[in-house]
Amino acid sequence: MIDLQLITTANNLEGYRISKHLGVVRGITVRSRSLLGNIGGGIQSLFGGKLSIYVQLCETTREEAYRLMIQNANDVGANAVINMRYDANEVMQGITEVLAYGTAVVVEKVN
Repeated sequence: MIDLQLITTANNLEGYRISKHLGVVRGITVRSRSLLGNIGGGIQSLFGGKLSIYVQLCETTREEAYRLMIQNANDVGANAVINMRYDANEVMQGITEVLAYGTAVVVEKVN
């Protein structure tokens, strides 16, 4: 369940005042494509254009990391995340780590 609704890549949230910084929060996941998925992706690459098999894998992986970051922010009592970013690294050939991270904060609406 996602309680947190205020997430931005900016340093602040317009219309809100940061009352407390809670530190870095993150969500990390590691994924690989199956052998059949790699074969399908290889066949798609022969024809050029969008590689939908890999696009779906990347979207799923980023969404999972994002949700884990939100869960971490909720766990520390944040109601917002600022400076949200993604990072990805290849752990080994065909296996990728995706990290979603940001600064957990408590914000109050400014009148």
